[in-house]
Amino acid sequence: MTRVPPEPISVDAPGAIARPLLTQSWLDLAFLHWAADPADVAPLLPAGTVPDTLDGVTYVGLVAFRMHRVGWFRLPGVPYLGTFPETNVRLYSVDGHGRRGVVFRSLDASRLLPVAVARIGFRMPYVWSRMSVRADGDTVTYTSSRRWPGPRGAHSRITVRVGERIGEPTELEHFLTARWGMHGTFFGRPMYLPNAHPRWSLHRAELLECAEDLVAAAGLPTPVGEPVSVLYSPGVPARFGRPARPAGIPTP
Repeated sequence: MTRVPPEPISVDAPGAIARPLLTQSWLDLAFLHWAADPADVAPLLPAGTVPDTLDGVTYVGLVAFRMHRVGWFRLPGVPYLGTFPETNVRLYSVDGHGRRGVVFRSLDASRLLPVAVARIGFRMPYVWSRMSVRADGDTVTYTSSRRWPGPRGAHSRITVRVGERIGEPTELEHFLTARWGMHGTFFGRPMYLPNAHPRWSLHRAELLECAEDLVAAAGLPTPVGEPVSVLYSPGVPARFGRPARPAGIPTP
């Protein structure tokens, strides 16, 4: 069996998704990232994937934002049940076909019904939490406190001050944000779910506060020290396509 080299990092989606499975917008995003040892990450990834690395290092991301108007197919997005704060812990992956993606270790959200549908219908690690996103001038504060299924009380409180827009993101900033799919297990099989959205508008951000234990609750070592990258984006509309073939290693 052979493994295809990772695809080049592209700041634009590799293709449009004309017939989406899901539509949604991600708004007011704060991206916090810590460097991680690939050996710590590898056992937590789905079958057929390995840690995606840049100069031998992989990363753990804590991403807080507002989910806005989740919708199915081409139907209009749902205004109430489809709109809620979310905070996820994510890892970076590449499969045997060279497709780069993210793997979600946890996704805290404040609406119980979407959490239940995602957990039961798609086996995604969504959890129900009390959450808020509050803006005050150029600062944004994101809070979450886990309710169900647990560990109950796992929490995060993140405050960032939004800075100048980034004209040309660094190689690392592209690596962490230019992701055009997710790896996971859907209906009992490892799959790749592609997405597409406009190019990110990224801003420098100053981390004013970060008190969290979501990373450790996701089975990862507790981050040590300040994040190596803190970014903000006002957001993008996104589309998800149908799950692609299993993300295993292709045979010649």
